[in-house]
Amino acid sequence: MRPSIKPHRRRLRIALWSLVTVLALTAGLGGVVVWQNSYAMDERRVTIRQGGHTLHGVLTTPRDGRARHGLVVYIHGDGPVDATHEDGYKPMWEANARAGYASLSWHKPGVAGAPGDWLGQSMADRADEAAAAIAWARARPDIDGRRIGLWGASQAGWVLPKVAAKTPVSFVVAVSPAVNWLRQGRYHLLAQLRADGASRSRVDAEVAESDATRRLLRRRATFQEYVRARGGDAGGMTAARWGFISRNYRADATEDLRALRGIPVLLVLAGHDLNVDTADTERVYRKVLAGHGSLTVEHYPDAAHSLVKRSVERSGTRTTLTALFAPRALFADGFLDGQRRFLRWPGR
Repeated sequence: MRPSIKPHRRRLRIALWSLVTVLALTAGLGGVVVWQNSYAMDERRVTIRQGGHTLHGVLTTPRDGRARHGLVVYIHGDGPVDATHEDGYKPMWEANARAGYASLSWHKPGVAGAPGDWLGQSMADRADEAAAAIAWARARPDIDGRRIGLWGASQAGWVLPKVAAKTPVSFVVAVSPAVNWLRQGRYHLLAQLRADGASRSRVDAEVAESDATRRLLRRRATFQEYVRARGGDAGGMTAARWGFISRNYRADATEDLRALRGIPVLLVLAGHDLNVDTADTERVYRKVLAGHGSLTVEHYPDAAHSLVKRSVERSGTRTTLTALFAPRALFADGFLDGQRRFLRWPGR
């Protein structure tokens, strides 16, 4: 008969096996993360110096062996966005690569060490910046200058048509684009209050506060005047942000959209958009572009403003885990395939 294992040795053996199991699981999960976050494209950092602009960006290219590719140029929405949008663009870039397209994006000024300050820009400044990036790309031997198009989300709705008015583009992908700054702001306020289940008194108070802010903007009030009007409480507003809003609050893309007539446009709209009134956006796009080119409208009922699945976006934990273990599954079903099909359309 074998002698029994002493209790302390048994505990040691259990502890060792537990450690081995944890390490194996950790290594396995780490491998899954690396695999899921590896994309079928080549990626390189680039510095764009063109027309007085210096932009720090990322250029991705397909691994299809071709010497030249079409290009999708990315125009960010609001906020301090880096070139990859914290890697959120990469599943889209991979979809572009599978369609035979390179992708170009850059840090907003002042973000990730890039020179400048994005809060000092107007929408026209952002369009100038994009036009300079396109001129730089057209001079590259690996880019087919006849097949350069734009991709833009949210605030980019005011930038995309301005870019098209400055330089030829062969297509536009507009994702949840805004049309009118003030209408969009009011829609967002009311939609968020509804989502919060706000009381009637809170709604009335916040609308009154929003109206007061609009009056200050119309009379070109300084930041100091804004703070005084709020009783000394800036409410999270900064001088730089107030300056940005003051420069841009009159933005309206309606007339600028005429520059997209005759250009294939893919308008992508989310079913649960709290930021942009998608019905208003679709109405304006159809009114301006219908009969003047190729407007394609795609609706994703299960998507939030970012085109991430609403069920994923509503949970910070689920968003993080999905981004780690299945980043392509962040987006609404069919979204990535829809953009790939659009790019593969004959003539593009």
